[in-house]
Amino acid sequence: RLVFFALEDDGRVRKITTSGISWRRRAYIAPWMAGHVGMRVRLRYLPHYDGQIEVFSTEEWGRHLGSAYLAQAATLEQRRALSSVREKKARALKADLKAAEKLRKARYTATTTAAVPRPRRSVTSGQAEAEIARSRAVDLAARALPDLIPPREPPASWARPVVRPRRAASPQADAGQAAEDGPSGVGGARDDSGER
Repeated sequence: RLVFFALEDDGRVRKITTSGISWRRRAYIAPWMAGHVGMRVRLRYLPHYDGQIEVFSTEEWGRHLGSAYLAQAATLEQRRALSSVREKKARALKADLKAAEKLRKARYTATTTAAVPRPRRSVTSGQAEAEIARSRAVDLAARALPDLIPPREPPASWARPVVRPRRAASPQADAGQAAEDGPSGVGGARDDSGER
């Protein structure tokens, strides 16, 4: 009963296979599982530790069959190497964040009269272009090269948009059109009867 209070229930019925018990896409094995392939079991585990699980029978609910351990667990050397890699990556991210904060803060020259703020440090166009190019080299979306493979021609059965030629608008053509339209602006003067 203390085990039931201390451990979380998996909530599913699982089977013991030749590779052990599958839980969270990883295999757990134990020596006592030999000869129990196909048995239906329930699992319980510690909430914050997934290196070991407790296996219980479903036929006689409450009977503890034994503990199972993570198969192919990483060695101590692998865990240490992984920890150092993660720490190195975290330090690099912190350094990048600190450099970005330093670049973001703009300093302006002091003035005693109302004027347009002038930055204390000026940047040349070459420096600006170099920094923009470096940021584009890191940005994977910018490096995707969308025009590398042009799209294929659509099938002939598809309806294509109609391209209408655009007339060149000039002041002389506009004045001539207004003269043709006349005072009514509809293409000719009207007499009193309403006919052209």
